[in-house]
Amino acid sequence: MQTAVVWFRRDFRLHDHTALVHALRWAKEREGKLLFFFHFDPYFAKERTYHHEYFFQTVERFRQSLCEYGIHMHVLYGDTDQVFTRLIYHTNMRAIFLNKDEVGRGKERDNYVQALLQRHGVEVYTYDDAHMHGAFEVRKADGTPYKVYTPYYRAWRKRPKRFPLSVDIDLLRAHMLHITPLSEQDERMFTMWLAQCTKRWEHTSEQDALHVLQQFIDTALPYYHRKRDIPSVTGTSRLSPHIKAGTISIRTVFHAVAQQFGNGYDEAVETYIKELAWRDFYHMIYAHFPFTKTEAFIEKYRHLPWLRDHERFEAWKEGKTGFPFVDAGMRQLKKEGWMHNRLRMVVASFLAKDYLIDWRMGEQYFQHMLIDYDEASNIGGWQWAASVGTDAVPYFRVFNPIEQSKKFDPDGTYIRTYVPELSSLPSAHIHEPWKSNIKVDYPAPTVDHSLQRQRAIALFQMNERL
Repeated sequence: MQTAVVWFRRDFRLHDHTALVHALRWAKEREGKLLFFFHFDPYFAKERTYHHEYFFQTVERFRQSLCEYGIHMHVLYGDTDQVFTRLIYHTNMRAIFLNKDEVGRGKERDNYVQALLQRHGVEVYTYDDAHMHGAFEVRKADGTPYKVYTPYYRAWRKRPKRFPLSVDIDLLRAHMLHITPLSEQDERMFTMWLAQCTKRWEHTSEQDALHVLQQFIDTALPYYHRKRDIPSVTGTSRLSPHIKAGTISIRTVFHAVAQQFGNGYDEAVETYIKELAWRDFYHMIYAHFPFTKTEAFIEKYRHLPWLRDHERFEAWKEGKTGFPFVDAGMRQLKKEGWMHNRLRMVVASFLAKDYLIDWRMGEQYFQHMLIDYDEASNIGGWQWAASVGTDAVPYFRVFNPIEQSKKFDPDGTYIRTYVPELSSLPSAHIHEPWKSNIKVDYPAPTVDHSLQRQRAIALFQMNERL
């Protein structure tokens, strides 16, 4: 009996799972069997962060949902060589199907595993799945990558968008290989890791993701272009954790949204779709320029004398900067593992431009804390805010945390939610509590924004003259 393995990685769903669709076709044509597998990698298991806890809880929720269909997803723990050698000898697999990574450590791992399996005579089938368009799909006429978003989007917009693929669940069940777990010990280890999580997340399934999508379309999408920057209302999709873990496919999201107004779109739909294109754009940039994880995209800004002020960095992380809007964002992150996108821009700008702290420190902190952490998008966003990335905000544009607060949280609803010690202040004073006569247990501003803005601009101007 010929067996193919489907390797789940960040695609914990059955609907529109590209590798799974092709694996099922393979099994049907050969009257073969399928086995589902997840690699519990020690590299990720050793760090108990919000990012990893949410991810592994999503994996477990998917395993539970498969059990309802009588399907088992096998879990193996260990380094790459050990795990795949065991997989080869215990399953007699002829082929493996996976949705590939094109960036970062995932790409290095995929290349290594592919070479290892091919040496053992295993056919390796890889697919683009996590993005609307792969990193090497949308390029200029001369074959080089775009470096500016707007022309990239125009080209991206013109390309046809693949529709979601469906899976016949009954056919899938008929082709599953039913064997005892490959390692009950490894699966117990996975369960024990989950039992020690510091926080529990609910609603992490494929059905939950589809519900969130429909709720967004019904309630928030019509006003997305007007309300997406207001953190106190549900103006965004809140789909990013699901897209990151793959409990919903990006194609399912795109077509469900686009179909609301046809191919012409309206302003709200167009605004949202541009955000999906930004995700592809940053993925493309990171694939072509992998050094951007640790180095600025703009060469002349690679040696800026950023500070590594750990005292201020801790104040920023703990939401104790003395600027309520910034602190509310950082406290939301610490409490929920998620932060509104407007706040991501504000707090990143504050760290880089007000504290003059190395943007890489902020990027790494987000990597630990965000349940929707996407390496390419996070790097792109931080380099944008620090004015060192491709198509970034100009260095002389420094977000004013007070004006941002007044503009996007005018009555202080968001601030009161996450900085409750300021809840007694009237709206007129909540953005600048130091101007109020009401005593509150809240820190004074840790910096003078006007002065720090001048210093940030001078930092870049000095580099411009070199």
